[in-house]
Amino acid sequence: MKIPRFRNSLAILAVLGAAGFAIYHFKIARKAVISHSVEKGDLALEVMGTGTLEARIKTTISARIQERLVEVLVDQGDSVEAGQLLARLDDAESKQQVAIAEATLATAKQTLERVRADLARSEAVLAQAKLDYERKTGLAVTQSVAQADADKAAESLRVAEADLSRSHATIAEATAQVGVAEKTLLLREELLGFTELHSPYDGLVIRRDRDPGDVLVPGASLMQIISLDELWVSAWVDETSMTTLATDQNARIVFRSDPDRDYPGKVSRLGREMDRETREFLVDVRVTELPPNWAIGQRAEVFIETGHTKDAVLLPPEFLGWRDGHAGVFVNEAGRARWLDLSPGARGRDFLAIAEGLQGGEEVLRLPNPGMAALREGKRIITQP
Repeated sequence: MKIPRFRNSLAILAVLGAAGFAIYHFKIARKAVISHSVEKGDLALEVMGTGTLEARIKTTISARIQERLVEVLVDQGDSVEAGQLLARLDDAESKQQVAIAEATLATAKQTLERVRADLARSEAVLAQAKLDYERKTGLAVTQSVAQADADKAAESLRVAEADLSRSHATIAEATAQVGVAEKTLLLREELLGFTELHSPYDGLVIRRDRDPGDVLVPGASLMQIISLDELWVSAWVDETSMTTLATDQNARIVFRSDPDRDYPGKVSRLGREMDRETREFLVDVRVTELPPNWAIGQRAEVFIETGHTKDAVLLPPEFLGWRDGHAGVFVNEAGRARWLDLSPGARGRDFLAIAEGLQGGEEVLRLPNPGMAALREGKRIITQP
């Protein structure tokens, strides 16, 4: 009989111990929290967007003719100047075509010179035929020569006139042939020029896609070049901020590769098309200073300064919490945590403006670790700033 009583006593002691621990933990023990005294002050209002670093001017260098790549003179990361030679294609066939076109043009010019000489001969023959015709026609009137001789002179004149017309037609044809040969030569020389690829502007090679020996086809990328004159972050911004944004507004840029530093920027242009799913639009923020290491396409957050609010109640955003779908904070009330609903307003760089719920002077609380799930209403606290 003594053993069951002993076991019952142990069970009762365990229950009492657990209850005592719970009472101490939830009612008596103090929770260590971080506190902040709410103050009023001026707030620079900001609109945030997330995007990627892009170049305003980006060019894909590609061939205009199909040919084998012989030499690439620049590599990824190289700076280039306007007109600088970037690569060469095999030009043997193009040079042969230029030589053929030059020979064709020379032959056409020689033909033109020959038919011009024929023209001079035809003009001389026509002049002589006119003289013979006039002389024999006059003699035929006086019957000094036979009529047959006069008729023969007239026929010779008509033949000379026809020869002259043919010479003029031949010259026109030869002149046209020279023009065709000249244009063909220009075309072949231009195609020969396509075997050299030059930089269209001062810039930077950000990507190289081909190596010597590859066969390039028109439109295929050899490399990509960007202009460093204007780099910007193309950031997606919520449509609710549209009315507050304008070009030339100051901004700060935080690259994810360097999150502890802000880089200055300025709004360059606003997009005019809304994403129909996310309800966001693009804002291009020009970067006036870059990190030591950067890459086109890297992620960044932009914070665009849209205005200022004076004498606002300022709350660090890490103290803001949510309960039952309502925003609020825990405040220190006589050493205990008390939940207070509030309405957050505009967001600045380091603070939120509180529209309703705080007056200034309150001591707000948060746990050392993010989140407020473990902080309860009425919990005894011990604060540290």
